Amino acid sequence: MTDNAFNFQTLHPDTILDALFAQGIRVDSGLTPLNSYENRVYQFQDEDRRRYVVKFYRPQRWTTQQIAEEHQFAAELAENEIPIAAPLRFNNDTLLCHDGFTFAVFPSMGGRQFEVDNLDQLEWVGRYLGRIHQIGQRCLFTQRPTIGPDEYLHQPRAVFEQSALIPGPLKSAFLQATDALIAAVMPLWPGDAAMLRLHGDCHPGNILWRDGPLFVDLDDARNGPAVQDLWMLLSGDRNEQRIQLETILEAYEEFQRFDPREITLIEPLRAMRLVYYLAWIIRRWDDPAFPGNFPWLREEDFWRRQTATFNEQVKVLNEPPLQLMPMY
Repeated sequence: MTDNAFNFQTLHPDTILDALFAQGIRVDSGLTPLNSYENRVYQFQDEDRRRYVVKFYRPQRWTTQQIAEEHQFAAELAENEIPIAAPLRFNNDTLLCHDGFTFAVFPSMGGRQFEVDNLDQLEWVGRYLGRIHQIGQRCLFTQRPTIGPDEYLHQPRAVFEQSALIPGPLKSAFLQATDALIAAVMPLWPGDAAMLRLHGDCHPGNILWRDGPLFVDLDDARNGPAVQDLWMLLSGDRNEQRIQLETILEAYEEFQRFDPREITLIEPLRAMRLVYYLAWIIRRWDDPAFPGNFPWLREEDFWRRQTATFNEQVKVLNEPPLQLMPMY
């Protein structure tokens, strides 16, 4: 696979149209790009005015076996009446290939933005997450990874050390802050946490609303603790987050028991995401889409702020975790 393919420079509109035509789909209008940095995702309408989304997977990120597990999980959820965007089958295959790219076609699921501060909507989401996890616990992924410190902390730390994007005069302080953050997380990461198949990236942007929640984008599905699919839905100050989490859990436990000890993982998981996300951008810097969309990565002030953010998160990790009402 060439670097140009890895960075989608060889994914031309004609390539997309040919790939879809080979599956019997004739694009009538669209090929509107949707927000995705990791993959290339387009919405379109066919000649029968049916709306679809096509996703071209970034080469070399996931193996075909790992993508197949994502698709199988999506199909399993859809079969159990979970409102999820599951890939369509063509000749009994969901993962398709064309000109060196793998791709999948999904039904277009229109909806408005999920309102994270709307407790009624949050209750709906909590109920469906309980159902998703009820299904997710039936078995574990065998090909996709499990959330843990190596992938989310130690490997990113090595990326930071080797990166030329971090200004030399600021690099030592930034690496010290990274090390302090890792040191603060490690004692809080349990070795015996119950793992299950997760959405993995359940932030508000991956939930649409149309008479109820619609879940999209299982690209980051993996094994992990249940709270991973809950904590990114929390916002505001500590009291607001407590109310939101209680709302989610009350609905969630209609279908799935939640271990309250996992609440102590919220801030460690937040710290891990901070580190992992930044390393992800650095890893993708050779993709022309990234320098244009993340220009602040070249600025010294950004690295000063990032160092401060890591140091502040260390303080948060040393504070008592979020406390719920006694019923939990």
